[in-house]
Amino acid sequence: MGGHEEQEGARQGFDVADAAPLLLDPHGLVAGWTVHAERLLGHGAAETVGRKFADLLETGDAERLTDLLGRCRAGSDWAGPMTARHRDGRPVPVAVRVAPTTAPRGRAALLVLLSELGDADRGWGLSRRVLEQLVDGNPIGIAVVDTDLRYVWSNAALEQFGGGPAHRRPGLRFTDVQPGLGGDAVEERMRHVLETGEQVVGYEHVGRARSAPLRETAYMLSFTRLEDDRGDPMGVYYTVVDVTERHRTRQRLALLDRAGKHIGRTLDVMTTAQELADVAVPGLADFVTVDLLETVPGGAEPVPEPSAGSERVPLRRAGHRSLYEDLPRTAVDSGAVVAYLTDSPPVRCLTTGRSWRQEQLDPLGVEWAVGAPGGRESTFLELGLRSAMIVPIRARGTTLGLTTFFRRRQSPFDADDLHLAEDLVSRAAVCVENARRHTRERDAALVLQRSLLPRRLPELDAVEVAACYRPADELTGLGGDWYDLIPLSGARVALVAGEVPGHGIAAAAAMGRLRTAVRTLAAIDLPPEEVLAHLDDLASRSARDDGAGEGADAPDHSVGSGCVYVVYDPADGRCTMAAADHPAPAVVAPDGTVGFVDLPQGPSLGVGGPPFEAVELSLDEGSTLVLYTDGLLAHDGDGGEDAGRERLRRALEGTAREQRPGCQAVIDALVPSRPEDDAALLMARTRRLAPEQVAAWELPPDPAVVADARRSAQDQLSRWGLDDELVFTTELLVSELVTNAVRHASGRVRLRLILERTLVCEVLDGGASAPHLRHPRAMDEGGRGLLLVSQLAERWGTRFVPDGKIIWAEQPLTTPPE
Repeated sequence: MGGHEEQEGARQGFDVADAAPLLLDPHGLVAGWTVHAERLLGHGAAETVGRKFADLLETGDAERLTDLLGRCRAGSDWAGPMTARHRDGRPVPVAVRVAPTTAPRGRAALLVLLSELGDADRGWGLSRRVLEQLVDGNPIGIAVVDTDLRYVWSNAALEQFGGGPAHRRPGLRFTDVQPGLGGDAVEERMRHVLETGEQVVGYEHVGRARSAPLRETAYMLSFTRLEDDRGDPMGVYYTVVDVTERHRTRQRLALLDRAGKHIGRTLDVMTTAQELADVAVPGLADFVTVDLLETVPGGAEPVPEPSAGSERVPLRRAGHRSLYEDLPRTAVDSGAVVAYLTDSPPVRCLTTGRSWRQEQLDPLGVEWAVGAPGGRESTFLELGLRSAMIVPIRARGTTLGLTTFFRRRQSPFDADDLHLAEDLVSRAAVCVENARRHTRERDAALVLQRSLLPRRLPELDAVEVAACYRPADELTGLGGDWYDLIPLSGARVALVAGEVPGHGIAAAAAMGRLRTAVRTLAAIDLPPEEVLAHLDDLASRSARDDGAGEGADAPDHSVGSGCVYVVYDPADGRCTMAAADHPAPAVVAPDGTVGFVDLPQGPSLGVGGPPFEAVELSLDEGSTLVLYTDGLLAHDGDGGEDAGRERLRRALEGTAREQRPGCQAVIDALVPSRPEDDAALLMARTRRLAPEQVAAWELPPDPAVVADARRSAQDQLSRWGLDDELVFTTELLVSELVTNAVRHASGRVRLRLILERTLVCEVLDGGASAPHLRHPRAMDEGGRGLLLVSQLAERWGTRFVPDGKIIWAEQPLTTPPE
């Protein structure tokens, strides 16, 4: 063809030589731009690299681009006409071809070829020579079968997947050239494509070829029906890509995921070891044994090395799992002692702490365990074991035992299998060590677990907290002083400090009971004065019960305890508190001035007296609430409580300028390193919710207002940028809560939404009766509202306020708000 004819052919079709190439990353972003592309569309490299390729297309083509790129990432090519946008805004009809390729450094990418279409012919095509180059030089296996599923043609790349050379395939079927690979399932897909014309993309087929029965292979296939000019099926065109490595990687990740879910579910050493064996079979091995040093199941420290001069090293069989009932015949039961010879691979791994792998075991070699049932050791040939790995169980630098993996019929263990086994065992080793330590400290934990102070205070938007505790008992570190931070409904928070008379385990146990009781009362949203009243009753009853059972020689440390309970609301800055014979909190204003709350003091818990009183005040944002026990005010000198307050005031001055509450500096300044009394300090810097985080609506008590409330909530959640699923569940919650308020309550109704770390929906009404969750029968017409609320919300409840009650429901945020 002459030059003029070539130019005319390029205008009427797609000429690869005349195309403008560019490169996309797997996400559709332009990764490479050329001068040809700039000449065609007018955009320079600086303004296109890193930009979505879809931005360069007309709207209709941009919308279908995501699906096209997904098919190409799966290994398919695509070609067709599109309309691009020139830099000056005019449309540019182009012929587009997209094909998967490899970018520099081996990264996956997509090659795009653009060619401008002439006005005379918007259609396009490729010459036979170009098509032959595309299919013959393609690294992806390609084949065509007829309507009888017999090969008509295949490219050379298909030979890499087995089945013989391409010239021998015509006339044969997939099951003929790949026997044993499960070809029936592949041919079933082909028949489906022939019958329906539906394209099958990304079908993953896993099997074992007869030529390599021990190795599992995975292929990704795509099928397309070929039709003649009348639309009748002529056959099936399919492509195949080897994804065995990806399949194995996915299997490894799935195995580790199962390990994370199923190993360490209990704090029992033997159970944890058995869970390790259960997870490894059959995903990694045919037979697994887990042996621990004899001292480990009992919780004692492991012996690092075998005793000198011993010929055998005893271990305790903690778990084993076999894929076959007869493997092995000499297995010892879990809990029994199994001994290994000192020169055997298991003992070498035990002493060195390094793993061991053998691709092919000596068939005549005997099993390393000594003294197995049956009176003699079986050979690996008799057991049918072909390949083995041994991985020591190590945690925190100490070897706890061994895990041995065997294969009988799978392919031999390779280096990747060993890495996977080491990762698996290392995860399980931490669980085994945790279970061992739990066993050793179980008795102490049962006594102290409810008495210790909170190890980590929750992170909340309402306050930024810091806490310190200095016990008088240096030996045990236990005392009766305590503090707590409790999240409440509606983004509120409760701050608590208290003290129990005495020191040591008994005082700590009493403190643990009080702290648990406070958390229980806080969960039902009682006001501060009522919380203290219930604590007073609890201490009184506990003293009577203990006195009746043990006599006066066993006093209840709860009696005479002090406590202060504070509730802070970040929506409006209101703070409500009450105290039972406990020092009043201090408040550090944002400007650094320090004051003490004028808080009425109620009686000590359990001794009886007048009712507790609460006070309410408003705090500016950035104020710091300081709760403390009287050990912080005690001093060797004189001066009493007033002098202690003055020392505390001086220590607190200047903390408002610190980025975080300076808790440790305050307690170091006021409390000696060996105090005579326990001292606890809790500092909480207050925050306010932004106005846009709270939305409230006053609603008339009319059933027709429910629909308006739903729409208002939907609009507000849309403004917050929350996802559709959360909008849907919130609409249901609003509908049920507002309906209940309108139907069963009287007076005003208010709907409030709060966006914090969670989404809170509150409905206030004037009713005084608490709602109850019912379980309606099938024929009941009502009673399902709160049941639906309990199913949709993560938490829900009721709290009473002076002008009625509030029913609230809390949902987690599936996506962060915009």
